[in-house]
Amino acid sequence: MYDNQGIDHGAPEFFQSDSILIEKIKAGDSYALNELIRKHQNRAYTYAYRLTRNPEEAADVVADSFLRINNSVKNFKGNSAFTTWLYRVVTNCYLDIRKKDRSKNTVSMDASFQLEDEEIAREYEDTATKTDEIVERHQREILLNRALDKLPEFQKGMMVMFHAEQLSYEEIAEALDLPIGTVKSRLNRARLSLKEILSQDEELFRI
Repeated sequence: MYDNQGIDHGAPEFFQSDSILIEKIKAGDSYALNELIRKHQNRAYTYAYRLTRNPEEAADVVADSFLRINNSVKNFKGNSAFTTWLYRVVTNCYLDIRKKDRSKNTVSMDASFQLEDEEIAREYEDTATKTDEIVERHQREILLNRALDKLPEFQKGMMVMFHAEQLSYEEIAEALDLPIGTVKSRLNRARLSLKEILSQDEELFRI
């Protein structure tokens, strides 16, 4: 963007890509850091809240995440998207908080799930759903939340990434720095564990 003297001050921050903002942060531009946070704070908070199911704890996770990003952004080489790195940092901050034995809360996937052939399939909401179906879906989600809370934290995080955040296997593998095969096997183990836990409620989950 040029002023009336023909001096280029750069494009407005709103139009600048993550990579440009990161380069500015590396150069010591604090405004660029604020802009990067502004762009991604909602995504980070939504993911953190789905993991913690607690507003205050989610806010703590997000605050810690952006602090870590600020402290280590100079080491970010740009080999992956910034959002991929963001998921990794938020996940690590969440796991660190859990290691401190803070109070645990259930995870809501904000979506319905159906167990089919030892796999949980993504299911999308029907706007014409009847009242009794809504009640049943709510009961299913409560039971699913309780079952998810019994999984190891890393499995729970991966389940949220796949089913709630709608990330692909490849994106999860990149975010967590794991082979795709490991991601698939861990998700399959998590699904089998959920199937076993939820088998007591056959009427709702039709296993």
